[in-house]
Formats: sequence, C-alpha cells, structure tokens
Amino acid sequence: MNYVRNAWYVAAWSHEIEQGRPFAITILDEPLVIYRGESGRLAALEDRCVHRMAPLSLGRCEGDRLRCMYHGLLFSPEGRVVEIPGQDQVPPNARVRAYRVAERHSWVWIWMGEAERADEALIPPAVGLDDPDYILGHGHLDYEAEARLINDNLLDFSHLSFVHANSFGAGPEFAETQARMTPLERGMRYERWIENTLGSSSRKSDEPMDNYMTYDFLIPGVLLMTGGIYPPGTAKGCDYGVPDGKPLGGVTFTSQAVTPLTAKTARYFFSWGPHRDHGDEAMRDALMQLAGVAFAEDKVMIEAQQKVIDRTPDPRVMPTAHDKGVTMFNRLVERLARAEAEGNRDAA
Repeated sequence: MNYVRNAWYVAAWSHEIEQGRPFAITILDEPLVIYRGESGRLAALEDRCVHRMAPLSLGRCEGDRLRCMYHGLLFSPEGRVVEIPGQDQVPPNARVRAYRVAERHSWVWIWMGEAERADEALIPPAVGLDDPDYILGHGHLDYEAEARLINDNLLDFSHLSFVHANSFGAGPEFAETQARMTPLERGMRYERWIENTLGSSSRKSDEPMDNYMTYDFLIPGVLLMTGGIYPPGTAKGCDYGVPDGKPLGGVTFTSQAVTPLTAKTARYFFSWGPHRDHGDEAMRDALMQLAGVAFAEDKVMIEAQQKVIDRTPDPRVMPTAHDKGVTMFNRLVERLARAEAEGNRDAA
C-alpha cells in the first residue's frame, strides 16, 4: 500500500515536544528528530548525523540549534552543519534533510513530501485541546499493524455492531443499513442518521430520538467527527441530510489521526469530549474511559488481522457493500501517490 507523501502527518501532541528536549519518531520509515529551540521555534530533521550517522535525537539543544553529542557537530534548524569542533571549514554538502513542520490544533504536523510544495492550508481542521467550545481528553496508541488497516477500520463503521457491541452498545443498524458517503477533494464524508434511538454515547434517554453523526476522513488519515441527538422526525424532515435545527444534546467532537511509523507499525492519536453546552469534565472523563475500552477492542482485532495477513501467501480482500468508503479513500490515496511518483520521474 502506498501512502501520500505530500501531506501533513501528525507526529506528536504539542506538549510532548518540550523545549530543549529532542523528540524521536519514525514516519513512513524515515527516522526524524523534532525539537523546540530556545525561541520556541520547532524544527524537524533527519535523525542521522552526517559524520558517523549517530542519532541526532540523542543530541543537545543549543539556542535554536541541535548539537550531535557523539562528536559535536552543530546543526541549524534548516539541517546545515554550522560548526565542526576542531575544524575551521564546514563542507557545503554537510547537511541533513529538514522537514517542514507546523503546530496547529494541539498537534505537531510534519510534511513528508517535497518541502517546496508544503501548504499549511492542507492541514486538516481538527479541534485542539485548547478549543473554547469543547472539553477534550486525549491520548494515543501504538499498533503492531499497518496504518492502512486502521484507516480501513475507521472508514467502515459496520464493525461497530460487532467489535463494539459491549463498549459503545452499538445496535445492528450500523451493519444492516448504509451511511451516506460523499467524495471530497482530499478525502470523503460520512453521514448517518439512526432514527428512534435512545440517545447516544454521551447522552442516554428514555424517549426515542434521532441520532445524527458525521465525519470527514482526510488525507493522510485524519478523522474529524461530530454529531448530536434531535427530536424524532428530524431525520425524515431534512431528507436524511444535514439537520437544520438545534440539537437536544449529545454534541461531541473527536479528532483522530493515523500515522504510519514503519511498514507494519503505526501510531493512533485521538481526542474526544463534549461541547461545553452539552457536557462537562465528568462527561469528558466518562467518554475517554469508554474510548479506552473501545479503542483497545479495535487494537486487538486489527493486530490479529495483521498476523493473519502476514501468514497468508496471497492475501486478498473480498469487498462487501460496506466497503464503499474504504474503496473511495484508498483509490484517492493511490491516485495521489501515483501522481507524486510520476512527478518525481518527470523531474528526474
């Protein structure tokens, strides 16, 4: 499976990158070091010294620069060697790759493709932990599985009826009915109404209501989901589209991001919590406890799936009706990755 490189990947939560403490992570099989300099500036470099290939993530921050702590070469945020102890001249090719880095929505994002094509307008519009409208918890999980398998899981919610029957209490509707799928320029949109349900994960009710949920799943693998509960008849009244009226409650937001580390490992970032008009810190904590159980259920299934794939000589998927979103997104990834590869060949 190819991945799009001209895209912003989540590398860390902002608070994980402490000033003066280099942070190591591998994305798309490329070892990186991220650090926050004395001025607060973020830099991301290839995690390899040009001298004897020691990891720069074991280095020391000096101002906005990073010193390799093996033999003392000093690197600028742009990846250039600016000082070699005991040597006056620095070779002009003494440099490592520098990556474009941005900080937004409480995440540190890395552009893994061509630096000159980095466009911060392409950063998915997640909701950060400091957003005034939401009370959010957060975390991440490391998977012993290919990132694509996690993406597929998030693009096919029919699994909720089975994997999460106990945690989310999802009924058979997710497997028995289809959601509305709409292609986007860099992703796809999922919309679903469940009529006459007894509330949602964040608000239960004794009276039947209509539950609306929608998410965008965006390149390279970012899910942004919200929804709410509405009076009975709302779904039919809006022809099962976007609701016009004000929700009775149950409004939450979750931002999730899947980052491929290596060919068979990935990191899954997530936040979730209620809108301030519909919940408080106690509800946030309850939702995060629920998410902890549910996401662990996903992890068990997906890591087991990876093991079966690895021992199958010619693994092939048999698509079902619920694979529309998976197919839509994976075809988009393949098209963008192919265009990148063709562009690189033309440039060469």
